Amino acid sequence: MNRKAISLLSGGLDSVLATRIIKSQGIEVVGLHFTSPFKSRREKERGVQALKSADELGIRLIIKEKDLDFIEIIKNPKHGYGKNMNPCIDCRIYMLKIAKAIMEEEGADFVITGEVLGQRPMSQRRDTINIIEKESGLKGLILRPLSAIYFPETIPEQEGIIDRSKLFNISGRSRSTQYELVKEFGLKEFGCPGGGCLLTEPVFSRRLKDLFKHDIDFNMKDVKLLSIGRHFRLDENTKVIIGRNKMENEMLSMFWSEGYNLVTPSGFTGPIGLIKGKYDNDAFILAANIIYHFSKSTDKDRISVEIKNKGDMIFHAEKRLLDIEKIII
Repeated sequence: MNRKAISLLSGGLDSVLATRIIKSQGIEVVGLHFTSPFKSRREKERGVQALKSADELGIRLIIKEKDLDFIEIIKNPKHGYGKNMNPCIDCRIYMLKIAKAIMEEEGADFVITGEVLGQRPMSQRRDTINIIEKESGLKGLILRPLSAIYFPETIPEQEGIIDRSKLFNISGRSRSTQYELVKEFGLKEFGCPGGGCLLTEPVFSRRLKDLFKHDIDFNMKDVKLLSIGRHFRLDENTKVIIGRNKMENEMLSMFWSEGYNLVTPSGFTGPIGLIKGKYDNDAFILAANIIYHFSKSTDKDRISVEIKNKGDMIFHAEKRLLDIEKIII
């Protein structure tokens, strides 16, 4: 009888090895990769890496997006946050619940993860691993090939689907054993170890808290914008984002659509800005002055900017002194 497993495949070292170990026991493996607006640039590269890893491993890859349903978990995590806004335990439960649904759809027998006991301080302790397994609805069906010997036998081991003697007893943060396995298996396609979740970063977390507080009707575009540029809170309803470099200016231009105002310098060189919120003169004056503050110009008494909304207009603002530290998010 053909046996099948669903593997959480980030594209990182541990998940690739875990998949390879189980595949070597004659199990058909389907990879499951999650994309998210909370991934750093490095972690987004792992999305591409996951595709390369799946190709090298010879497995099919399913990609799922963490969307607004995941936002609700971030707002009110049952098991709390890590150092900043990272709900690591609830995030893991969320992913495994989706893995369980896919396992059932695919007619698979169990789920594989690359977890290593003691490697991560919040989600890979023995007590939290037990909580995650129970609340995901996968008790006895999550196989962790790299640390399996430290845990009770899973159902696929008990049923003889998996040979426990070919699993490992790796623990802690060192990856020396993993790199030995890489050589043994001849693997080339895997990402470097290390986290990449923006929810662990103080600045991003502060911006996310600000979004939750001030913008009830935010969308995924607002969430994605949190990782771009400098952010300024003008009042309860209005925020300005300006680019820090050419690439971010171009990204802000691409994000511009109805509901946002695009602000560009006129007659001087400076960053591009997006206004989310009130469409009035006070917002335009402050946005123009923020853009001017971060420009290389110092000689203007009146600042001109081009405002794009449903139509285009040139807006002229008096130069003001700004206390940037009070409004930056």
